[in-house]
Amino acid sequence: MIFIIVLLYCNGYIYVIIQKQTAMRKILIPTDFSDNAMNAIKYATELFKHGPTEIYLLHAFSDSVYEDKARLADAVFEELQEKALQKAKENLEETRKQILSFSPNPKHTLHTIAEFGLLVDSVNDWVEKENIDVVVMGTKGETADKKITFGSNTLQVIKYVKCPVLAIPAVYGDVHPKNLLFPTDYLLPYKRRELKLVSTIAKCFATKVDFLYVSTFPTLSLRQQDNRKFLEAAFCDNQINFHQKGGTNVTKAINTFIIENPIDMLVMVNTRHSYLENILYQSTIEKIGLKIDIPFLVLQNLPR
Repeated sequence: MIFIIVLLYCNGYIYVIIQKQTAMRKILIPTDFSDNAMNAIKYATELFKHGPTEIYLLHAFSDSVYEDKARLADAVFEELQEKALQKAKENLEETRKQILSFSPNPKHTLHTIAEFGLLVDSVNDWVEKENIDVVVMGTKGETADKKITFGSNTLQVIKYVKCPVLAIPAVYGDVHPKNLLFPTDYLLPYKRRELKLVSTIAKCFATKVDFLYVSTFPTLSLRQQDNRKFLEAAFCDNQINFHQKGGTNVTKAINTFIIENPIDMLVMVNTRHSYLENILYQSTIEKIGLKIDIPFLVLQNLPR
């Protein structure tokens, strides 16, 4: 929250007025102009409708151009690259018009970016350049495979981009989360900025936040108790509940909780030696068996 101090002089007196101003939220949305990408855009514009928001629509198109480079002369390749750039700009402008048609929000400012580059590199560059708060994208892109949970681009962004990533399933339409699940082992000193993002979303929609701890140990260590108190303080404006499930199978516990409770969003942290890192780096989500058909917010727990 930003406070502005205004000094007014009237009839020989100086009046001090303190005005509260909501901080600007910055969102980056990569798009390949697919239906899945448009669904993610609609979700983002509705989820962040309450406060001033800058939305950056990004299309990185080097992959489509490089497919033909091996059999093209340099001059022809440059011409193809320029045509791809112009086409991307046209598609972005059309996307911008569509957004204004279904979400003419005066609190939102739209920016369009067409860039010749790899998706992950472009996303990372713009995250750092504009100090982006969250990247929002579909779980799958244009070449969606119904058999997999996440497309390759989404997984790459979740793995390597130093910013929270919110992945939206293609068929998910309810943009008013009422119940949010946040699995935790209470071992991580979370970043205040990332927790503030979750807390703000929950506050805007009166969302209940359920923290889930899965362990065979009934009591928390002193370190875990401190981190739990930190979470309580970070979510002091929200309705929160703490749950503990016995066992070692975190995946089963998460899946069961989502089935037994009306969860609208899953929040997890990707950091060194975390449960999520094991999924992303050592295996695939399909092999692990984590069923994610709701919006999935990945926190990166990195200083920024």
